[in-house]
Amino acid sequence: MTSHRHNPSRLVAGAPRTSGPETTVDPRDAYLDAARECILDVGWRRTTLTEGARRAGVSRMTIYRAWSDMPALLGDLMTREWGTVVTGHVDLATEPTPGRIADAVTATVAALRDNELFTRIVELDPELILPYLLARRGRSQELILGVLAAAIEAGQAAGTIRDGSPVALARGLVLAAHGFVLSAHTMVDDVVDQPALDAELGHLIRRSLQP
Repeated sequence: MTSHRHNPSRLVAGAPRTSGPETTVDPRDAYLDAARECILDVGWRRTTLTEGARRAGVSRMTIYRAWSDMPALLGDLMTREWGTVVTGHVDLATEPTPGRIADAVTATVAALRDNELFTRIVELDPELILPYLLARRGRSQELILGVLAAAIEAGQAAGTIRDGSPVALARGLVLAAHGFVLSAHTMVDDVVDQPALDAELGHLIRRSLQP
């Protein structure tokens, strides 16, 4: 699926698409938008390339030339969707302190948890998420890991983050965040609400990164 990889910084679902010196219009965006709408309406199992083509107003062969099957299309759609969430909430180019990293991760976790496509997939087709939890890393996870590892390395150079492999530290944070994205609702009740749990995640991240 390498040929279909998208740059999430410029591909934002629902955002206007304009051409310019730093923006490239990709017609597949409209096809992904159509597939997204279909999944939101009827779920993944009832979404087909044919239906996506109908909603996009193009021929079925046009869609087939971009993606060989629905799993390939879904991979690109999830990369665009989750990548947009990450780039919208993680900005660690300057002053990568434990506090800033904690704030960025908790904001990203909350945004993913509230994302309508993510919620729909978890409600109707949770098996689509399992490979990325049990078998392999996805492109969106690699994006998150790369951003975090770079921020951690910069923080180590500035003396604000403890020593250790930046890659290992980043992977540890992502593993911890998985539970707060997928299972937080199982820990919310009259005793502990969602903000309290998110505050705990932020505390865990800050303490784990402090020198």
